[in-house]
Amino acid sequence: MTAEARNIGIDVPAPATACTDPYCPFHGKLSVRGQSIDGVVASIKMNRTVIVKRDYLKYEKKYERYTKRSARYAVHASPCLNLKVGDAVTIMECRPLAKTVSFVVVAKRE
Repeated sequence: MTAEARNIGIDVPAPATACTDPYCPFHGKLSVRGQSIDGVVASIKMNRTVIVKRDYLKYEKKYERYTKRSARYAVHASPCLNLKVGDAVTIMECRPLAKTVSFVVVAKRE
């Protein structure tokens, strides 16, 4: 399968392998929009859905310090990306694909 990857409008490399997933931003019809978030894959137990964990710091004005926070996102992962637990990824917002899935993986970072 050597399907040409389409331009999704942001500067990320297209995956080397092709897929037939209709919700793939590169080989399907899904468009991406909104915010772009970097995180780490925490779980791959679901079918074509992964959990991405994002760690960040929140400033507490009262104590004049930062506190560690984390957020977990349910994200659609196309099979052409071959994700594993611990991979650093970039996700982007898309239309709702399921009750909790409104993001899609667009790049696997090195």
